[in-house]
Amino acid sequence: MTIASHLQELRRKHENLSSMVEKEQRQPGTDALKIAELKKQKLKLKEEITRLMHA
Repeated sequence: MTIASHLQELRRKHENLSSMVEKEQRQPGTDALKIAELKKQKLKLKEEITRLMHA
């Protein structure tokens, strides 16, 4: 897997997590812990994307 294709996959996963967070936040009675975990995963992906782009 090339770095470019890996970056593309990470960006796709990041976008999917963004959508999941938005969906969870719109639902009544949302689970704050679930949202926090999704945001944590999203941040880790963003950090990995940034690290690879500057490598």
